Amino acid sequence: MKVLVDTSIWSIALRRSGRASHTDAASELASLVADGRVAIIGAIRQELLSGVRESAHFERLRDHLRAFADTQVTTEDHEEAATFYNRCRAKGTDYLVCAIAARYDFPIFTADEDFVRFAKVLPISLHTGDG
Repeated sequence: MKVLVDTSIWSIALRRSGRASHTDAASELASLVADGRVAIIGAIRQELLSGVRESAHFERLRDHLRAFADTQVTTEDHEEAATFYNRCRAKGTDYLVCAIAARYDFPIFTADEDFVRFAKVLPISLHTGDG
């Protein structure tokens, strides 16, 4: 099963800090990549590439991310994201991530604690790295 990888995990893996939790997240992402199980959406790709100041770094990151095809996002996904937003009364692209994960039945791999709360009220699951 594919796993929708949130911006927070990509950022952790790309930063390569020495913290154990970051190392674990980066290792799990590497495992998902090796297994061909990574899903990404355009909004996450855009968040990752936005703000990269150095042209060479941008191009390198863009080229690496091109290995992952975007999961199709539909009008219904945006509508569902709005429904999720209204249920939780918060903001951000997190609801689009939740809507896509719900439609494709993808667990979400994230380091963002907001998703733990979302999973209590939305039809999503979180990837825990246990298979």
